[in-house]
Amino acid sequence: MRKVTLKKTLIIGLYFGIFQAGMLLIGYLAGSLFASEIEEFDHWIAFALLSFLGIRMIISGLRKKEDDNEETSLHPKKMLPFAIATSIDALAVGVSLAFIGENILPAAVIVGLVTLMLSMIGVRTGNIFGLRFRPFAEIFGGLILIVIGVKILLEHTGSL
Repeated sequence: MRKVTLKKTLIIGLYFGIFQAGMLLIGYLAGSLFASEIEEFDHWIAFALLSFLGIRMIISGLRKKEDDNEETSLHPKKMLPFAIATSIDALAVGVSLAFIGENILPAAVIVGLVTLMLSMIGVRTGNIFGLRFRPFAEIFGGLILIVIGVKILLEHTGSL
């Protein structure tokens, strides 16, 4: 088992926490300015990004790994697609909060902090079980991302 440092755990948590809170704020601002234009296509963006990342994870899980001890990259090129894809729904929530006139700052802080903490817990848990269950976890995680994308698409198109 690789040791994941507190610093790496915090960095990953910050990526997801900041993007969740940030997308909530961006959605709120966009909802206040151009709600009808965003609502028309936000679900398609979420579906496309989540499906793309999910398919990549499934392919990665199916490939035989030469070195399962490789260090996970925290480079923005690797982390940003996941942070963005998993926070697209927060954009839609921000738009919704703008419609009802909710105070966005407390909501964004709470969402960001909860996401930070849960992401850190997930990284630690994943480190414990990751090497043993990595291929299965990647395939399952990829399927989950695709299902979330489909769910968002169906909810927004009125099919669910």
